[in-house]
Amino acid sequence: QVELVESGGGLVQAGDSLRLSCAASGLIFSFYAMGWFRQAPGKERELVAAIARSGITTYYTDSVKGRFTISKDNAKNTVYLQMNSLKPADTAVYYCAAKNHITGASYYTPRSEYEYDYWGQGTQVTVSS
Repeated sequence: QVELVESGGGLVQAGDSLRLSCAASGLIFSFYAMGWFRQAPGKERELVAAIARSGITTYYTDSVKGRFTISKDNAKNTVYLQMNSLKPADTAVYYCAAKNHITGASYYTPRSEYEYDYWGQGTQVTVSS
């Protein structure tokens, strides 16, 4: 049984930092590309960052480039999202997602939520001004 468990969310002030973690179990983590999505109230879920199964290639949505960093530790079965210089616009529920990509290119970063096979329950991030 595959499980993704996010942690690290919370209430912070604008300009602060948070590091989200997503611990995976029940899968061969090195086979999986990972993504962090977020959904704010009244808005659609959007991809924030993605990392290839190899960990070599990353993707960021424009609004977080230079502020967020995604990383993948295959030894710990964990993907991280380091979020710096947080803004109120970053307030959302953050979800991690996993895509089995063992048959595909090791550098591929999935962009669509429909590509992902498994999802976590989400962690709330609230940034006050």
